[in-house]
Amino acid sequence: MKAVILAAGIGSRLSRPYPKSLSVLPYGESIMGRQIRLLKEAGIREIIIVVGFKMTLIMEQFPDVYYRYNPNYYITNTSKSLLCALQDLDDDILWVNGDVVFEKAVLHDVLAQKDNNRICNLICVDTKKCGEEEVKYTLNAQGFVATISKQVPDAAGEAVGINVIGRHDLPRFVEALRRCDDNDYFEKGMEIIIGENVLFRPVDISVHKCIEVDFEEDWLSARRTFQTA
Repeated sequence: MKAVILAAGIGSRLSRPYPKSLSVLPYGESIMGRQIRLLKEAGIREIIIVVGFKMTLIMEQFPDVYYRYNPNYYITNTSKSLLCALQDLDDDILWVNGDVVFEKAVLHDVLAQKDNNRICNLICVDTKKCGEEEVKYTLNAQGFVATISKQVPDAAGEAVGINVIGRHDLPRFVEALRRCDDNDYFEKGMEIIIGENVLFRPVDISVHKCIEVDFEEDWLSARRTFQTA
């Protein structure tokens, strides 16, 4: 399995003069530094970071990973950043938004999900009540994800920004990302292939600590929650 971290965006809602993934937690580790460390501790050795905004700040801090550059980061959304990373790969992929702070147990739960030793397509979810800005999801009668976007009525909870696509479905997902509009989130690509009968299993990580940092209040919550490594 390879891991992809999406860190190309400007992060305008947090208003930092640097990529928000470089924001430092109280114990001295950045969001991205924590992500890279936990991924490596989970056994994932090949990590690809998609960069754009002030990319050299990230690349100088983390020289021991791979990089893909989204040259249109200022006018495109996460669907196109993820496409930059995936279009030449042929592997099982775990990808995470570069602003998600999570504990190690989340990755343990994700990597334990297999069918006959084959990696499942997964979406990490939290069953909390969601606001307008969160990406939300619903389930079908079989318990698989039926819809996933910011505009979901009667949502079952939040999709937290940690996902897996198996190698067997990767080509279809890449093609779906190509079909997305420039301003689409990558969840649009997931919705496209869900509509073509590709299954995504929800992984409920509500018992674990996991915060996606979009706004200043999210960052304050992350700092209170993650006091130690």
